[in-house]
Amino acid sequence: MENTLTRTRTGLRSTRKLVQLALLAAIIVVLANTPLGMIQLPIIKATTIHIPVILGAILLGPLAGGILGGVFGICSLISNTTAPTLLSFAFSPFMSTTGIPGMLKALWISIGCRILIGVVAGWLWRASTKIKMKDYVALPLVGFLGSMTNTILVMSSIYFLFAQQYAQAKDVALTAVFGLVMGTVTASGIPEAIAAAVLVGVIGKALLKVLPRVEN
Repeated sequence: MENTLTRTRTGLRSTRKLVQLALLAAIIVVLANTPLGMIQLPIIKATTIHIPVILGAILLGPLAGGILGGVFGICSLISNTTAPTLLSFAFSPFMSTTGIPGMLKALWISIGCRILIGVVAGWLWRASTKIKMKDYVALPLVGFLGSMTNTILVMSSIYFLFAQQYAQAKDVALTAVFGLVMGTVTASGIPEAIAAAVLVGVIGKALLKVLPRVEN
């Protein structure tokens, strides 16, 4: 009887976790395909698509966070393929201008970097719980660092992997690329991270009150 009850509880936890994962993945898809994925700040528009990834990593663990990051990355790849922009060559293998090497680099930036958002956020949250950091401190901190993980990985990868193409797309000298990348990190990445800290802090606090913390 005890073994049966244990298996039942395990099954319920697994089902609950899959439902939560599917719901967060659906939210990512909605955000990626509607104006809700961007919030207007005084100077720039900041993305909110990574917020469900970070929240999923907090609620469900690093593995689930990585899966949600992968969903984010796939959405980014599709968007940059179906509605290409000046820099879509760095996010879609189908827009590659340098053959197979460029395709692999684009896959890393569009999907690999986004998977790491969830993995990093999940492990940061676990570390914060182990040192018994208060939720009102840990949640904004994980939100901020999770968002900066996205910005730093993507922009540094563009710099190291696509500097030449980036310079051509922006019509600037190769020596100017580093300054442009740092400018993006400062002007866009930091405001996005602050917005993520606020949203993860508020939404995460509410979710932790109503949802059990599930480990993967």
